[in-house]
Amino acid sequence: MRFNCELKRVVDDSYDIEIGRSLEETLVSDLQGGLCGRASRFAVVTDSNVEGLYADKILSLLTAAGLRADLITIPAGEKSKTREMKAFVEDKMLALGCRRDCAVIAVGGGVVTDLAGFVAGTFGRGVPFVNYATTLLSAADASVGGKTAVDTPLATNLIGMFNQPKKVYIDIDTWKTLPRREIASGLAETIKHGCLGDLELFEYLEENIERVFDCDKDVCEYISEHNCAVKYNVVMQDERESGLREILNLGHTVGRAVETVSDYRLLHGEAVAVGLMAQARLGQSLQLMTADEVERVEALLKRAELPVKIPEYIDREELLDKLYTDKKVRNGRLRFVLEDGIGKMKCFSDGNYGLEIEREQIAKILDKM
Repeated sequence: MRFNCELKRVVDDSYDIEIGRSLEETLVSDLQGGLCGRASRFAVVTDSNVEGLYADKILSLLTAAGLRADLITIPAGEKSKTREMKAFVEDKMLALGCRRDCAVIAVGGGVVTDLAGFVAGTFGRGVPFVNYATTLLSAADASVGGKTAVDTPLATNLIGMFNQPKKVYIDIDTWKTLPRREIASGLAETIKHGCLGDLELFEYLEENIERVFDCDKDVCEYISEHNCAVKYNVVMQDERESGLREILNLGHTVGRAVETVSDYRLLHGEAVAVGLMAQARLGQSLQLMTADEVERVEALLKRAELPVKIPEYIDREELLDKLYTDKKVRNGRLRFVLEDGIGKMKCFSDGNYGLEIEREQIAKILDKM
């Protein structure tokens, strides 16, 4: 006997991204207005750097508005994005009395939004969450698109899920409190977006990149809007990364490996910058990039105060081995997504954006870096 369980469904995961300044009160107003449905209490997840800068204020505003809210703080840094820290947050939520009537508010950078979004996706089999991005890196990448994950000793982001937020807030005022190195790290993902799908953004950065460090209002709003537009144009066509969305991993095959092998001495954006140069040089060897285009990418990364070479302390063989833990590896074969000039990506046969690369091919590129 066979019984068919037909469970077809249509899901609308649409959400707004609000770009502005000092958006804390807007967040509270939205929550009062039912942004998270019937949620009656809120877990504000943040890190030790952001807690005193923004999370405490948001908690106070929530409480003053008559909303039940609690603060959960994790140590700042990539090393907190682990299964163990996810369990810590979950246990804290349970101890505070959070159940399926709660919602998660992620206040911070990419580590916080990745971790909190993953927690929200599994807590009570799924509760609503919102992202309040406080770094350029999270505004450009982690807080938008619905990818949530934790790292493992083997590699970054191998365990996670797609889970879309109810809303994303990009508060440009928060960038004023970022160290210069953190702004540079965020610029790596912005440059990546120009490289893969927005020549206008790339050229704008060539003209204005120094003004980002000054948190120039017009420049920051421009790059925020273009970052969101690039991600949206890709994600709306391929939410679950079955094809096109793979291009958003530009620079990340080498970048994630460098980040892990460095034991996170490099920030995520710094590692991605190295990865962007590796793919550009690989693309040049495959005649997909000209020498002039590679030089433009390198020059822009340098002006963004980002590394373009592999640090001397990284063992090349260990790095090569680490490449094979990348999520794009298929049947033990390395796959790279590659630019087709600046501002667009190369689509190979059958709509496939990944190209298999032999170990020796990428080893030659890395040796030159």
